[in-house]
This record gives sequence, structure tokens and C-alpha cells, in this order.
Amino acid sequence: MPSDFAIDDILADAGAVDGLDDFGADDSWREPLGVLLESYAEAQLNDLGRIILRGGVVHSLAMRLRATEWFRRHPEIADEVVAPPIVVIGMMRSGTTMVQRLLAADSRHHCAYGWEIGEVAPPLDIDWDDPVDPRMARAVQREEQSRKFVPELFAIHPMYAQDAEEEIMFLADAFLGHVPEASANVPFYRRWIDTQSFAPAYKHLHRMLQLLQWQKRQRGERRDRWVLKTPAHLGYLDDVLDVFPDAHLVHLHRDPVDTIPSGASLNATLWRMHADEVDPTIVGAQWIDRMAWTNGRAMATRDRLGSSLPVTDLQFRATVADPLDGVAQVYDDLGVLLTDQAVREMRAWLSIDDERRQPAHHYTAADFGLRDDQIRERFADYIARFR
Repeated sequence: MPSDFAIDDILADAGAVDGLDDFGADDSWREPLGVLLESYAEAQLNDLGRIILRGGVVHSLAMRLRATEWFRRHPEIADEVVAPPIVVIGMMRSGTTMVQRLLAADSRHHCAYGWEIGEVAPPLDIDWDDPVDPRMARAVQREEQSRKFVPELFAIHPMYAQDAEEEIMFLADAFLGHVPEASANVPFYRRWIDTQSFAPAYKHLHRMLQLLQWQKRQRGERRDRWVLKTPAHLGYLDDVLDVFPDAHLVHLHRDPVDTIPSGASLNATLWRMHADEVDPTIVGAQWIDRMAWTNGRAMATRDRLGSSLPVTDLQFRATVADPLDGVAQVYDDLGVLLTDQAVREMRAWLSIDDERRQPAHHYTAADFGLRDDQIRERFADYIARFR
């Protein structure tokens, strides 16, 4: 294996970040890490891609080490009770980001902010009395660099340091997730994860939410429930419900003819950051397969659980046209009052979001070797049910 992805070197680099070496008793991450590193080593990455993807692995391991140290110093973190969350799901590019951020604008709700996602475990010498968390400045710097150096990616999915962000990186930190295949052509890894239980990844997610909730308490923040979101949850609803048995799902629906090319466009942008030669038809073929696999699993879980599953279904077009109406439906289904204050907070977020709206990115199914009729045929059952 090339030295770039030699596991011993990567583990050593992760330990050197904070001078730590205890990853905790749970070693479920080791096999997935080995498979991922083997796949990265075989991928046709450019020099920058190797640096970025290797750095991401080192960062994940460093955060695991640092989180383990915080749990050692403060065992009470493991006693944090994560109240039944609202979990926003749906195929990528179906409006899940907007709905999550709108729900998170309600000051009664916890969320993972962009700056928390980027560095979930605080520095070991953090001063809780200092109102300025040093991670915030680093996250703002990353946001500015993204705007400057990868504007196309920022336009597709802008990540703001102080906005709610999806927790997909916590799954990636367990080395079980779909971030690698969205970032590079790693066919062995993407086939391998389809045979694996994601239970360890969701246990890690719960553990990181406990750590975040404990940190928020140190800052005096106490909220009623969490708002979670990532399209990746769609394929693992059983795991989500095992960890959060009383979760309320908010399922966004949009025509796959729109979502599939949009998701492929995002992935192709990421692939091009890490490799010099990218075949968009491979991106498209892998993406339609992944979304069909993911969506099929979600539909199977929904069929099995039926009306016993607490879920609010929202249509993309209607929700974009009147976001507060869609949110009101969620609150009605939860049996929670949508207060005047919450409405004001949500309107304020919508106003900010309108001001910073990014230019639309343009793509077609044909750009990725796909056809509209092919997509409709692949998702015929879903379209008949939800469109």
C-alpha cells in the first residue's frame, strides 16, 4: 500500500494532533478504516486529492481520540439523554437542508452547527467561560476558503459555520458511510459497505450527540429536542430507529428526474477536486444505483412499520413555495405548538437565506449518461406512491 494511506502512519499522525493514543474500547471502526484506506490507495487520485482525503481520515481519527479523552475526563457525558429527535430524510437535493435549518431556527431545538460538525470534540484546554469558542474562527476560515477555492461546490451545497449542518460526518468518522463514494471512485469500498451493519456508525452518532449536548450545557444552552438530517439516513431507517426509537421522521419528496442529476452533479464536483480524470457517466451510474438502493430500503422499512412509524411527508415544490406551511404540518403531527416566537425566528432565517442565496448550478441527466425515462422507470414505484 502506498505510504500515503499506510494505516500505521495515519494512526501516528492522528495521535500526534493532541498527543493521545487511546481510541477507547470500541474498535468497530478498525475494519472499515482498513477497507477504506485500501480503496483510497487504489483510487486514481491526484496529489491534492490524496492530501485532502488522507487529511480527512487523520482528522476523523484525531476527533475520535479527543472525544474518548473527554468521555474519560467527564464520564457524566455518557449519561446525557438525547430526547427523541426530529429526523429529516429524503433523497439528496430534495429540500432536506432547507427544512432542517428552518426547524433548527426554533430556539427550542438543538442542532449540530457547521462549526461543531467540523470539530466535534473541543480542544482539551478549552475555557468554557470564554464566550468565543476557538473552533468558530477555524470554521469561518474554512467557509471562506470554500467560497474562494471551490465556488462550484459551495453553490451546490453551501456550508455555513453558524448554520445547522447535517451529521453525515459523524457516520463518516466511523468509516461507515457514503462520503467516500461521493468523493472518489472507490468501487470496492462502496460494494463492501453494502454488506455491513451500520449499527456501529449510528452508535457513534448518538455518542457524538451526547458530547455535543454536554458541551452546549457548558455554554448554558438547554433545548427540548434535536433536529437531525442527512439523506444518508434514508437507507438506514432501522438503525436510526434502533438508536432513536421515538424519533419523528420528516420525509421530503421530489421528482427523481430532478434529484438524481443534481446529486450526480454534486458528486462529480467532488470527484474532480480529487482526481484529474473523471468519467461523469461512471458518477451517474453509481449514483442512480445508490439512490435506488437507498430508497428501496427506506420504502421497505416504511411498508413494514406502516402507520406505527411517526412520519410527516412533505412535497418539495409545496414546501419551497410555502416553507412555514410545511413546518406547521410537522408541528401538528408532533402535537407541539408552533409559537409566534418560533415563526419569527424562522422568518428571520428565511430572510437571511434569501440574501445569501447562491446562483443555480446547471446540469442535465444526459451530462451523466442518464435519461429521464430511465430514471422514471427505476423509481416508478416511488413516483406512483409519493408523486
